[in-house]
Amino acid sequence: MPVVSGSGRSVPGRKEQAVVALGGGHGLYASLSALRLLTSDLTAVVTVADDGGSSGKVRQELDVLPPGDLRMALAALCDDTDWGRTWRDVMQHRFRSRPGSDATLDNHALGNLLIVALWELLENPVDGLRWAGALLGARGQVLPMASVPLTIEGDVRRADGGVDVVRGQSRLAVAGTVDAVRLDPPDAPACREALEAIDLADWVILGPGSWYTSVLPHLLLPQLRDALCATTAKRLVTMNLGTSTRETRGMTAADHLAVLRHCAPDFRVDAVLVDPSSVDDADALRAEAAGLGAEVFFGRVGASGGAPVHDHVRLATAYHDIFGGH
Repeated sequence: MPVVSGSGRSVPGRKEQAVVALGGGHGLYASLSALRLLTSDLTAVVTVADDGGSSGKVRQELDVLPPGDLRMALAALCDDTDWGRTWRDVMQHRFRSRPGSDATLDNHALGNLLIVALWELLENPVDGLRWAGALLGARGQVLPMASVPLTIEGDVRRADGGVDVVRGQSRLAVAGTVDAVRLDPPDAPACREALEAIDLADWVILGPGSWYTSVLPHLLLPQLRDALCATTAKRLVTMNLGTSTRETRGMTAADHLAVLRHCAPDFRVDAVLVDPSSVDDADALRAEAAGLGAEVFFGRVGASGGAPVHDHVRLATAYHDIFGGH
């Protein structure tokens, strides 16, 4: 079994923070890219409900966990060397079939196929991800949130006030304003190693990411929700830079926190990190955060240029300041 490689520049005499980051897709990629600059004791706990694109095809054809978000998390943790950067690009590489071919490999990410090959050889998803991380020189470990593939089902509000039930993460993400989401199976077993990491963590980071399809699922899985509520770790919620995505149209930053409280009333938060550019009513946000037990920290964490993308160095600086303040 490969040993999980470390990342940080350890300071003699000071224990590194043990950090668990939860989410999926580009949001988790952003938080991991920042956190890997701060600690080597880093665990990513990743959603496993993706059913679109390359990941969805692999899931359907081979009956495995969808590997796409797990691949992105591994890529975010790649060592900052020629070896690490090369393997990051290899993992993210997508094949493009020539026109007129059967296109069976078109748009498949090589990393998805590599991860599934390791799963089939080792017959254990966690072992396969550890071997993939060792190959990439990943700074930390990547774990699935659940031991089986999940399906997200949501209620989508229509313009006439009615509600449509939409099944599947890829469809739900573009269906419109979401009112509620559920997991199927609702009582799926959480990944044991993820529960252990949360129990031993100093900090747990939730978000940024698609609120209903990448962030909330972690609070909908019973064993994972219980672990997040029971841990002695400090808990930090990283808010999105844009609050009006297709699935959260019309929601304010405060509304995003209200959804967390509604899904998991016992879930307490110590800190909320938000870029001031994404908040219209700071007092409403502070009030909603207080309902979760949290203090709000404002920081410029967006990338230059105006696109709603986190800058990993600015985000790392903000995390560092919050960790030090607590």
